[in-house]
Amino acid sequence: MQDAEVIAFTQGEDKHWWYRERRAIIAKEVRGLRPGKAVEIGAGGGGNSLVLKELGWDVLATEYTEAGVRIAKERGLNAMQADATQLPLDDGSQDLFLAFDVLEHIEDDQRAAAEIFRVLRPGGTALIAVPCDMALWSAYDEASHHFRRYTRETLTELISGAGLTIDSLRSWNVLLRPVVKMRRKTAAVDDTVGDVTAVSPVVNLGLGVIIKAERFLPVSSLPGVSLMMRAHRPA
Repeated sequence: MQDAEVIAFTQGEDKHWWYRERRAIIAKEVRGLRPGKAVEIGAGGGGNSLVLKELGWDVLATEYTEAGVRIAKERGLNAMQADATQLPLDDGSQDLFLAFDVLEHIEDDQRAAAEIFRVLRPGGTALIAVPCDMALWSAYDEASHHFRRYTRETLTELISGAGLTIDSLRSWNVLLRPVVKMRRKTAAVDDTVGDVTAVSPVVNLGLGVIIKAERFLPVSSLPGVSLMMRAHRPA
């Protein structure tokens, strides 16, 4: 992200339906884990890291942009500027690794995956989210500086190839996929930031209800907009 994008996303994410549900997913995934040391790559302004901090984790938010680091620190987080392919962390030093919508921004995603393995302690957990399916590729991906969208096979190959064991892999944002596909295929490049920030309160409420419904419906194996993976470094 560029600095202006980080600021825009941070200002909108606290109330936005998409970000709120992602945070709920993160909280659910870590609820059964004993809080320890955690690192998030591509943390932006630190919204996800705040969830971990509130749950008792000693979390480090790393971000490539200066703006993101500044905002994260202003929100009370331990944050630093870092390259996800060369993290300034010791081997096996982290209990939890968070990479939500980051790997698609990294040209050499294999190096980033190798870093996940390296910094996790044996038995440590990785939570990963990526956009899926090149059929959804649009001006949004180009404006967001994506190198790719993943399939279940390519994400599995990437993460298992780095040495991690995959615990679960599911689709997310399944119910809204047709809407997202139509919206992104017709939107101009200049509209792409607004696509994930500026939403009217009524629309925001409606989309929030729909995305929450996925918690209770058997749709995780169907095509969605994103993939959610949980993995761990073998003990």
